[in-house]
Amino acid sequence: MKKVLVVLAALAAFSGLTQAQETIKVLSTQELSSVCKLPASPESRSYCVGFTTAVYETYLATRHPQRAKPFICVKQPAPSRDQVISDFVKFAQENPQVADKPAAGVFLGFLASRFPCARK
Repeated sequence: MKKVLVVLAALAAFSGLTQAQETIKVLSTQELSSVCKLPASPESRSYCVGFTTAVYETYLATRHPQRAKPFICVKQPAPSRDQVISDFVKFAQENPQVADKPAAGVFLGFLASRFPCARK
């Protein structure tokens, strides 16, 4: 019985090691800007809108207002979603140094430069 438990523990440890070595593919800025280029298929448009909206909504949901000053301040009336995405695609094309960077971080940086908060 002890041998069975030792074998199971070894298999579990090896399985965990194998999973730890897996890499997770992160969407690059170039990949996102390619998906977001217009005209886009309905699938590409949905993916682009979903991804960019999720990044911005995650920023809003995770930023603690008392501990972290906002760095993205969208004034109302806000530009259309399509305009912001189009501006991001243009930004990505004009800044090839960010092409291989993770899209979520670059998109947040783009939003911060496009919609800076007033300094107090």
